This record gives sequence, C-alpha cells and structure tokens, in this order.
Amino acid sequence: MKKEQTFFDKAKKVIDENQDMLAVFEELDRTGKFRKRSYKIRPSFTIDEDLFIRYRNYCKKNGISMSARIENFVRKELGGKE
Repeated sequence: MKKEQTFFDKAKKVIDENQDMLAVFEELDRTGKFRKRSYKIRPSFTIDEDLFIRYRNYCKKNGISMSARIENFVRKELGGKE
C-alpha cells in the first residue's frame, strides 16, 4: 500500500526538481532583472596531470571541445536527464 503524498511532500519535490528556476527568480527579486537559466561555470576539482595533458592534446588534435565532452559525460552519468 503506497502512502499518499502530502502537499508538503509534493511541494518539496517540485522545489528540489526546479532549483535552477528558483535561482532565476531569486536573481529577479534581488536585482530586478532576469538572468539566464544557465551559465557556464569554472569548476574546481583535481585530475591527474598526465591524464589531463594527454586528453587535452587528444582533443586539440581531433578538434574536440573538452568542455562539451565533459558536459556530455556528466549528462550520461545522470541518466541523460539533463
């Protein structure tokens, strides 16, 4: 028997699934202007230097955008939902 979701549970789920839209409205409230839904960021994480250099050279040689490839990898890891 499945427990019926309360209004609070449903609202929490909607909020969790729409954090990007909430950020847009927070920015509107703060500045009076809409911002884009999605910006590019520069994440800070570590990666093996040799692996990075080899992959960067591979991408340059083959005309591949490293950023686009990494974004696609992350989307795939998330189940293609993004």
